[in-house]
Parts: sequence; C-alpha cells; structure tokens
Amino acid sequence: MGAALAGASPVARAVFEEVDDALGERLSRLMFDGPEDELKLTRNAQPAIMALSIAVLRVLEGEGGIVLADKAAYVAGHSLGEYSALCAAGSLTLADTARLLRLRGTAMQAAVPVGAGTMAALLGIDLATAQAVAAEAAEGEICAVANDNAPGQAVISGHVEAVTRAIALAKTRGARHAVLLPVSAPFHCSLMQPAADAMEEALAGTRLDAPFVTLVANVTAQPVSDVASIRRLLVEQVTGMVRWRESVATMTGLGVDQFIELGGKVLGPMNKRISPDASNVSAIDMSGIEAIAKTF
Repeated sequence: MGAALAGASPVARAVFEEVDDALGERLSRLMFDGPEDELKLTRNAQPAIMALSIAVLRVLEGEGGIVLADKAAYVAGHSLGEYSALCAAGSLTLADTARLLRLRGTAMQAAVPVGAGTMAALLGIDLATAQAVAAEAAEGEICAVANDNAPGQAVISGHVEAVTRAIALAKTRGARHAVLLPVSAPFHCSLMQPAADAMEEALAGTRLDAPFVTLVANVTAQPVSDVASIRRLLVEQVTGMVRWRESVATMTGLGVDQFIELGGKVLGPMNKRISPDASNVSAIDMSGIEAIAKTF
C-alpha cells in the first residue's frame, strides 16, 4: 500500500515519514510490506488510508502543479476520509491528523466487545426502507443505518443479533442483496459513544484552523467552514450516519461537475450513481496522478 508511490516520489516518501514520526512507529513499513491482517486493524488502517490520500495530494500539488486551493470548490471524505479532507484543506496538520486517526481507530475498536457488533450492506432498497428495516429489527437492541452511500446502497450497524434480523427483513422488503460485512466493529451507530467521547476530548486539545476549501460534512451533508462547528461534527460523526449520497447531491446542486478521488477508487462509482452527469477521476499512484494533472 503506497510502496510504488513512495518509490517514485520523494514528496510521497516525506508524507509517509512524517506520519511515522507522528505515531512514533514505522506505519509505512506495515503499509509497504504487511502483514495485511495487521494493516487491516482499524487502528492502523485509518491513519494508513489517510497517509496515502495526503501523499497522492502532495505529489499532485508538488509535482503535478495542481494546487487544491486554486482548483477545488469543496472537499469531502467518507468517514475517516473526512479527516483526510480537513488535512488537505489545511484545517489539521498531517501529524495531528495521523494521531487523531490512530486514537479514533483504537477507540472505535475498544468501544464494543469483539463479536458483539457488526455491519451489513443492504442493496436495492432506498434509505427510508433501510431505516424502517433497521428500526423494526432492533427489538430493544441497537440497529441503525450507518452509511447512506448511494441510491439503493445503505449500510446498517449495531448488535449482531439485530443486524442479522435486519438482513432477513430486508430480503422480504425488496433488497437485491443483504449480507454481513467483514468489519471489526459496528461503526457509525450509538454503540460507538465511548469512541465519540474519546474523540471529543482529543479534538478539544487539537488545533483546528478554518479550511481554505469548504468542507461538506458527513453528518449534515452541508458545507461548513466554522472551526467550532467542524469540531462538533467530527464528534457527532463517530455515532452518526455518513450521508454520502446527500453530500454528493449537495455539491452537484452547488455547481460541482467534477469529482477527484485521491487515495482510493471506491467513491467514484458511488458518485456516478448519485450524479450521473458529473465526471469522476481517481488516483492512488503516479499514473493516476499524471492523468489528473493532464485534465487541468
């Protein structure tokens, strides 16, 4: 993960080294060499995904000549990607972003005993139906929509038994596919409250500046640039639903006609389903970065 980019660019290497220094360990070695099962632990995966995204951005700016402040109308990120977006827009330093995501991952994993919670993807039903299914399946436990990703693509989160009941219910309500996800914890539901409390304390002691590109926030799907509001929304995000479908619709409604995904190739297909007329490009390596640079 990121090894080819680091090998090709000293700018990227500097990003990975700064993240290593912030964490006091060689996360980059784990990214480049594995083992994969250790990298996938959320305490490692969250800062690693961010590091790759920021490395791609820094190479795009430093070697591709594309400056975010000059080209972007908004920044946004899905779940942990919101921290990457804020780092990209100068609201958080890279070091602070790495430390916050390490804490976020650790706190989210610790919030619920292993095996007590899970998540499931519900495909082919709309948000209202997914919410109704989750509410009916709860039966006194926690079951809620965690991600509204795209039309007909929702993710639910909560206690294992409740989520399992929701899968069965969803299939009777028209879901084309309903399946458990291989996750380590039930993210973005009220079971994550201990993690939200930990993040509230950590964010209170971390400097945030106003982003130089306006953020579209996960939990409101609306633009925000006020520091106090961003800090509050980052806390709410831990237990709140990621409103990605609405976020993309908000941006296209405000005139955005091109989305550039840095560090992954997951959001583009969802964006295309939400706003078919908008273009989507992505980059995780030098070839992708070069392709984006040529479009401007």
